[in-house]
Amino acid sequence: MQAPLFNCFDFLTEEIIFIILDHLNNDPFAQKSFSLTCKAFYSIESRHRRTLKPLRAELLPRILHRFPCIDRLDLYHCPSIEDSTLNVISQACKATLLSINLSKSRSFSNVGLSSLVLSCSNLVEIDLSNGVKLNDLAAAAIAEAKNLEKLWLARCKLITDMGIGCIAVGCRKLRLICLKWCLKIGDLGVELIALKCKEIRNLDLSYLPITEKCLSSIMQLDHLEDLVLEGCLGIDDDGLSTLQQTFKSLKVTRDLAKCLHTFSGLQSIKLDGCLVTCSGLEAIGNCHHSFKELSLSKCSGVTDESLSFLVKSHKDLRKLDITCCRKITYDSINNITSSCTSLTSLRMESCSLVSRKAFVLFGQRCQLLEELDVTDNEIDDEGLESISRCTKLFSLKLGICLNITDDGLRYIGSSCSKLKDLDLYRSTGITDVGITAVAVGCPALEIINLAYNDKATDASLRSLSTCLNLRALEIRGCRRVSSEGLSAIATGCRKLMVLDLKKCFNINDNAMLPLAQFSKNLKQINLSYCSVTDVGLLALTGFNCLQNMTILHLRGLTPNGLAAALLACGGLTKVKLQASFKPLLPKHLLNFMEARGCLFQWRDKAFQVEMDPKGW
Repeated sequence: MQAPLFNCFDFLTEEIIFIILDHLNNDPFAQKSFSLTCKAFYSIESRHRRTLKPLRAELLPRILHRFPCIDRLDLYHCPSIEDSTLNVISQACKATLLSINLSKSRSFSNVGLSSLVLSCSNLVEIDLSNGVKLNDLAAAAIAEAKNLEKLWLARCKLITDMGIGCIAVGCRKLRLICLKWCLKIGDLGVELIALKCKEIRNLDLSYLPITEKCLSSIMQLDHLEDLVLEGCLGIDDDGLSTLQQTFKSLKVTRDLAKCLHTFSGLQSIKLDGCLVTCSGLEAIGNCHHSFKELSLSKCSGVTDESLSFLVKSHKDLRKLDITCCRKITYDSINNITSSCTSLTSLRMESCSLVSRKAFVLFGQRCQLLEELDVTDNEIDDEGLESISRCTKLFSLKLGICLNITDDGLRYIGSSCSKLKDLDLYRSTGITDVGITAVAVGCPALEIINLAYNDKATDASLRSLSTCLNLRALEIRGCRRVSSEGLSAIATGCRKLMVLDLKKCFNINDNAMLPLAQFSKNLKQINLSYCSVTDVGLLALTGFNCLQNMTILHLRGLTPNGLAAALLACGGLTKVKLQASFKPLLPKHLLNFMEARGCLFQWRDKAFQVEMDPKGW
């Protein structure tokens, strides 16, 4: 008699299986495979899932019924969210929902928001960025979220001081609030936030019409760690009067810097685009706090002397952004690398006076670097050899670095195995040899930009097809790649989400079929100027995930083929098309697509045959 068969998983408790599922959180394919194994696993996975990022709003009722324990709902990819949808969410997620992202959603009002916050009383995070139609009634609805800790209202341009006052009174637990570009919120609204919300840690007031009047209230926030005042034109040099007309953004000097002394917990300063003076940076350097992050991007007043003094005073810096600080030289890099040896992130795009020998210092002194942006700089292979000692590096930007070659990339490929993001945009000295070295040595690669590298061929794409985690590939203007190389990418890189093929003239319908078969996660594609026809475009309509398409100057595309493709792609949220197609498409089709949440961008751009005179 045959012994009965036993399933070892029958002996595991649900808690143990939950732990197993926790290790699959970053792999949607693994989660799906697990849930389809048997009915028991299907049920367990439905109770384990905590985060949802749906692609289509109309599926929400079924999805929320399938996953009853959701606490984080990201609706970033669902532009058409109406009050009725928020009612469905509020009924399905009453006790569980903690966070909701509505930053790209439209069509809902204060009525839907009120239903949401009243039913989901445990909400701690709401992102309403880009809610250009939300007004003070919506703000009053938000004020009912008594447990709210994080609120993003960027570009909610109709909310006034009155609305923000309601939020300040109702949401006393706020720790983060972003009011960037809320142009009707002034000193009164900021003062009310500072007066009522004493737990604020992060405060973004960028581009608000505020003056020095609200600074005294902000200084009373004992827990403030991150204050952003980018583009606050009403705060001037003296803290008393408006800026001179020649100033285009905030000017930071000793007067404003003195305020920093009052923030005992301040760790991050972002002064991007401000006209800082040497005395202002010196005053920041004299602050007694230990800053962890400093951003001086596009601050024209930064010099070797002022920056060197600042970094010597704040040796615990972890993140530094000196993008487009065009006056600094080798001396600044020498002082940064000798003082701030614990740096994990450095952005220094377009620091054109920094000599080649300066880049050698990074590998010698800052080997904890995880993120390095040296776009449009004089770095060469010797610099890359040194940087390869930074074995924790996961992001490296080398765009428009004309002095690097395959030899330098070999060093990176041989040592930086954790690299996930590599930008080689217009770095024209790179060939298939260097790209292959990176593909072999950096199997964790997720993002690579090879745009306008005319020496890259199908051999580069075949080597990259072994990077199984690749999610974004940009080969715009790589005229020597063809459908053969892209087919290899489609077959090997099945997690691909973003693909830019603009001006890849040798890519045609033959590559679209493998993409349709294997790249089921593709969300964004640019096919402009390719040799794809109706047949290839229709092949792509099988993507449930496809949201963003740019299809300019496809000579093989007809109005009928385009209409059929648009109708079949149910998840599209943005389509960029040649304006000549607009009168050729049925008006009812465009209306239907727009009602479904799709935004059309029409471009009247002439066909460009040649590259620019520089060979770019």
